[in-house]
Amino acid sequence: MKIFRWFIGMIFLVGIVILIIIRPLPFLFYPDLPYIGFLGRALYIIILACILCLYRIWRGPTAADRIVAVDILGIMIVGLCAILTISTGRPWYIDIGIAWALQSFICALALSKYLEGKGFDD
Repeated sequence: MKIFRWFIGMIFLVGIVILIIIRPLPFLFYPDLPYIGFLGRALYIIILACILCLYRIWRGPTAADRIVAVDILGIMIVGLCAILTISTGRPWYIDIGIAWALQSFICALALSKYLEGKGFDD
C-alpha cells in the first residue's frame, strides 16, 4: 500500500511539473522581460517545492527529517527572493534572502544541537 501511495504521489507531482512547464500560469510582473516565461515557471516550481517541504515538516517521521526540511525550505525561500528581485527590479528582496539564509542556518544548528542532547553553550 505504501508503494502504491508513493507511485500515485509521484505521478501527481510529475503531472503538475509538466503542466507548469507546458502551460504556465500568467505572470504579473514586468511582462516585457525577454525571459519572463522562465521566471514564471521557476517561481511556480519553487512554490510547489515549498509546499512539499511544509508537508514534510508537518508529517516528518523523525525530528531529523523535519530539520532537513526546514533547511531546504530556507534555501528555497532564498531562491524565491532571487526570482522576485530579477522579475520586479527591487534589490531589497536580496537583503531579505540573505537574512533568511542566516536565520535558517542558525535554526538548523540549534535544532541539531538539541537533538544531540547538548546545550546551546557547548
